[in-house]
Amino acid sequence: MPKVTIFPDERVLARTLAAQIVEAVAQKPDIVLGLPTGRTPIRLYHELGAMHAKGQADFSRVTTFNLDEFLGVPPEHPGSYRAFMQEHLFSRVNIPDSQIHLLNGVAPDPLAECIRYERAIAAAGGLDLQLLGIGTNGHIGFNEPARELTGSTHRVLLKPSTRHSNAALFGGNEENVPREALSMGMATILRARRILLIATGKSKAACIERAAHGPITTRMPASFLQLHRDMELVLDEAAASKLSRS
Repeated sequence: MPKVTIFPDERVLARTLAAQIVEAVAQKPDIVLGLPTGRTPIRLYHELGAMHAKGQADFSRVTTFNLDEFLGVPPEHPGSYRAFMQEHLFSRVNIPDSQIHLLNGVAPDPLAECIRYERAIAAAGGLDLQLLGIGTNGHIGFNEPARELTGSTHRVLLKPSTRHSNAALFGGNEENVPREALSMGMATILRARRILLIATGKSKAACIERAAHGPITTRMPASFLQLHRDMELVLDEAAASKLSRS
């Protein structure tokens, strides 16, 4: 059973978690962070930026690795996760560009790019703290529900529901969302020394309950987080609404 921390709302969650991350950076200035995209971490990223602006946080020695990127989308495309991260976090803090790592969606050889990424994570000493969001179908990163899951960074075919949830990045039209992506695999994620899965909103409640208490199954990729020795669910009341509080 993973540790569960429940906050009254998304704002309190983001502010408290930002303070915890800043403390982790203070304790280990060269910490290696795994970062997600999506709606859920936006408020957290803005809180980190605000703390940096107030002189309360120094990220100059931090190294980051993002979970995933769309295949065929260049970094400068407004729908890329590189652009998302630049807008919401990297432009607000002082992480040097050389210490920011994302998968290259337009790499000429996607398989070679996945291998390169795995080696870069290993060369950095592995992930100290992996932040995760969760899709309404239980995916983390772009590890979609399937008959089997890939352990290492890999190329993945996106589910229609995942493309729909990313439509806002592509002019609101899910037909414009790429059908494939590159993503860290489940084994790569589970090798992180500590994992925090953040979920907010009632739409995440059912998958959080299944991820925390259901069987470990490839049909619910987040359920594999039950195997991790230092994993915490960080939830607001709405996302925790289906969890037993006993």
